[in-house]
Amino acid sequence: MPRLSPTPLQLTKTEREQLQQLVNRHSTAQQIALRASIILLADEGQNHREISRVLNISRDMARLWRNRWLELRAKDVPVVEKLADAERPGGPMTFSLEQILQLFAIACEKPEDYGRPISHWTSRELASEVVKQGIVSSISPRHVGRLMAEADLKPYQSQYWLNPPPTRSSMKRFKTSATLT
Repeated sequence: MPRLSPTPLQLTKTEREQLQQLVNRHSTAQQIALRASIILLADEGQNHREISRVLNISRDMARLWRNRWLELRAKDVPVVEKLADAERPGGPMTFSLEQILQLFAIACEKPEDYGRPISHWTSRELASEVVKQGIVSSISPRHVGRLMAEADLKPYQSQYWLNPPPTRSSMKRFKTSATLT
């Protein structure tokens, strides 16, 4: 029974050089370097089993990246984009980046500037203010809280001191008064 050999790649000289640069570069992400190595070995004529043994990966992974390279060869896509992850399934983004940045801008300002009688923003107040300004049609306070946590913004915490931080002169005064007593 004849064996089916995988489709040969036939890389151009520039593609081969770009892939070799990705493999040799220290700043390349490991998954991209591994994928580039798979393509280079496939171009040398190795089959999926040989590639998986050399790189210590599964045959399915070698097959996946050879097939993906062949699919994207027809399109005029740069080498790095051919090695990038495919888009993940899921719903489209509900809010644009601009809307989220406007939310962050409001969160970084004082609530008094918007006529709110509060000292610090809460997720509920931010959600109602963003809807009131027409930035979004609706957003839940929970989602606002998640967005703020993701950006590590904490509008409920202020960086003000109740008392100013101690200075050297005030520290000397405390030390000298402690020794005199």
